[in-house]
Amino acid sequence: MPSWNQVLDEINQKAFDGRKQEATAIDDIRRSYLAQLHNKTGRNVIAYYSGWLSKESPAPDINDEDKNGFMSAIHGLDRDLGLDLILHTPGGSISATQSIVDYLHQMFNGDIRAIVPQIAMSAGTMLACSCKTIMMGKESNLGPIDPHLSGLPVNGVIREFERAFQEIQDEPNMIHVWRPILEKYHPTFLLQCEDARDWSQKFVTDQLSKVMFEGQNDQLAKDIVEHLSSSSSTIHDRHIHMEECLSIGLKIDALEDDPVLQDLVLTVHHCFMQTFMNTPAFKIIENHRGVALVKMTPM
Repeated sequence: MPSWNQVLDEINQKAFDGRKQEATAIDDIRRSYLAQLHNKTGRNVIAYYSGWLSKESPAPDINDEDKNGFMSAIHGLDRDLGLDLILHTPGGSISATQSIVDYLHQMFNGDIRAIVPQIAMSAGTMLACSCKTIMMGKESNLGPIDPHLSGLPVNGVIREFERAFQEIQDEPNMIHVWRPILEKYHPTFLLQCEDARDWSQKFVTDQLSKVMFEGQNDQLAKDIVEHLSSSSSTIHDRHIHMEECLSIGLKIDALEDDPVLQDLVLTVHHCFMQTFMNTPAFKIIENHRGVALVKMTPM
């Protein structure tokens, strides 16, 4: 008669095998729809997905390690077909984003369309604004491009210093109110915030001018960046939906204009959401051939 430990081992093994089979089925379905999307558009497809909405994870943001996933996904593709880049991300490092954008532009000669099924925030918006067009639906949104340092919004810090300066100038006794607030910042932090803000704005302005609005009036790019980084847009999780993106001048293709394409894009999106909810995966960079870098949380 088997021992209790042997019974437990058998139960655990069967559960593991079941989860493995379920994960394999989820992967197969997701990849089949990525392939169908490629067949529909005739373009290369790379999905860049973070599972931050579904679970806590160690590195859900855009970072330098992601370039390894893009390198794997691009290898062997016919780059003359261009790229449809599906984005679902909370954002991340400006420097990593800039490096990834530069790499993708070199690989596809700038022929990149962003597809945002649901959310591409912060540096994800910067990625989208580095493409020729952005495809969105009624459920899609971008976000403000204000950077964060040490978990703090740089525009908020700058405005706080400006308000403190004005109030102390108007009423010197206000220094007693502001001193404990301002003392929480380390030396040079304000300068770092200003540099990060300027870097973010210049990067997005340059990308819009060179890619989305190539050969057009650069003022449009500046106006868009002003809107995406203005005080009205800098509540960092503010959702900027398709209608607002159109109103500020971004080149937006509506998913609803092609119901077949819309159905494929949203099916791909929900397949990724199911993957995050039912497997240890928390970030996936995957092409239409099924080549993928999948980062998982420890079991």
